[in-house]
Amino acid sequence: MAETVSMPKLGFDMAEGTLVRWVKSEGETVGKGDVLAEIETDKATVEVESSFEGIVYKHLVEEKAIVPVGTPIAVISAPGEEVIPSGETSPVPAREDKELPAAVQASPKSQADTDTDGRIKASPLAKRMAEENHLDLANLRGSGPGGRVVKKDIEAALVVQKTAKPDVALEKEQRSSIPASAWGSGQVPADERVSLNKLRQAIARRMVESKQSVPHFYLTYEVNAAPLLDLRKQVNNLLPDDEKTSVNDFIIKAAAVALRSYPNLNASLQGNEVLRHGHINIGVAVAIEGGLLTIVSRDADLKPVRDISREVKAMVKRARDGKVRPDDIEGSTFSISNLGMYQVEEFGAIINPPEAAILAVGAAREVPVIENGEVKSGLRMKLTISVDHRVSDGAEAAQFMQWLKKILEEPLHLMI
Repeated sequence: MAETVSMPKLGFDMAEGTLVRWVKSEGETVGKGDVLAEIETDKATVEVESSFEGIVYKHLVEEKAIVPVGTPIAVISAPGEEVIPSGETSPVPAREDKELPAAVQASPKSQADTDTDGRIKASPLAKRMAEENHLDLANLRGSGPGGRVVKKDIEAALVVQKTAKPDVALEKEQRSSIPASAWGSGQVPADERVSLNKLRQAIARRMVESKQSVPHFYLTYEVNAAPLLDLRKQVNNLLPDDEKTSVNDFIIKAAAVALRSYPNLNASLQGNEVLRHGHINIGVAVAIEGGLLTIVSRDADLKPVRDISREVKAMVKRARDGKVRPDDIEGSTFSISNLGMYQVEEFGAIINPPEAAILAVGAAREVPVIENGEVKSGLRMKLTISVDHRVSDGAEAAQFMQWLKKILEEPLHLMI
């Protein structure tokens, strides 16, 4: 029986995606789990795997087409099966670079169509994009139904706007040609305006939403990092170079184990209910070109540290190569942001909606400590948890941090 593949929803706020490339051609055999296509979202380019096996009977969407979530994109049939179409369906076309949309063709004096009450007709996404990029909708001609301004009209207008600006690379070249002595003589480099990429725009929207709608509170604990670092050293001495663990791998495991006892922190708020997640999926913030991406270590409480390390390494590589999979970046229930590798001592992270909490990890530092009345050298690491006060309170978060501190200071807890 023929099966229809639809544009997947790769995030709770995803409304549409761009089909970048078909990996499987029409007529080609595909198995469950095979990569079918590459989809670009606001976050990343994602490899979409097939949930069916058979033959790619037909592509319903052309490459480079922007497709709403849930829209059919392909039909997969059994070998030799005759597919009877339920109706004529034309493939969703790609944008033609050679043919500029109406928004570009319109003269500066042309205006978008308006409703009877005088409001400009535009899709919600187009309005948001116009606001973010300081475009006047009144100066655009819509190519949507009834003259409605849609996303592609905004994108076309941005292309025109960009070409009208001075070339940034040329500006940099011109600045670099100025003798070094000129910089010391009071000359100041020219202002530079850089447009936000899709990932940075998505980060901006979500962080503003989080800080404006989620009442954060923060608790910071100092942990004796020496036992953890010693255990990591012993473990790594037994592993080949390409399988060595990081401090963060142990912290992922420790946080997951601690969350077993504090389900309110492994939760999300849904209306007047708190959804306590059965699975403990730890989101790990990863710096990539152009922004930040969260990859997900699933069921981290049930896995050995070695498996967590291997999976995280593979996901980080895919993220930085722009080839993440849907499961790599979706479904986290609690997040960790670690800036210790940058020698950051302490910081508070912004909660990743719809999660209830996030843990910020600082560097393990050699500092003076007092033991039995004597000043000694010790390794200390600061952890800060940010919590949604609608879901949990200070006492509960403090108990979680006390238990997490105990696990990290007695890290054999992670081996049993």
